Amino acid sequence: MVRGFKYQRRYWLGEGLSRLLGAAPRSWWATADLIAPVPLHPRRLVTRGFNQALVLAGGLPRSQGPELAPRLLNRKRYTRPQVGLDPGARRRNVEGAFAVAPAWQGRLQGAWVLLVDDVFTTGATVNECAKVLKQAGAERVEVLTLVRAAGGKS
Repeated sequence: MVRGFKYQRRYWLGEGLSRLLGAAPRSWWATADLIAPVPLHPRRLVTRGFNQALVLAGGLPRSQGPELAPRLLNRKRYTRPQVGLDPGARRRNVEGAFAVAPAWQGRLQGAWVLLVDDVFTTGATVNECAKVLKQAGAERVEVLTLVRAAGGKS
């Protein structure tokens, strides 16, 4: 289902997948300050047609909860897809690929950010995003993903 959503433009699956993600116990993330989806590079966004992490994050229940910050992070450079890469290659592939958007510089001091992505395989992507957020002043970064891939490759 996730592959169909992500790679076969079955955008309509996003609503149900987002509800599934939102079924995670809110007690640990409802008091976050911000919800930030992992960004796509503009080139990948054009070819895919949508950012699956943004669709998932946008469907999370937020009544009086965290602010959705879809442009908190930017992908500074195009990276090859992580599928098929070993853990070391995944880390190298995303190293230096993310930055806090200029509009958010100086606004993250002490913030708690909930980072949302679709699949957690080795953690290379979310770790790189978390590193950038922490360097910009975020006090806490937690990760919420739809699935955890087994074996370190997806």
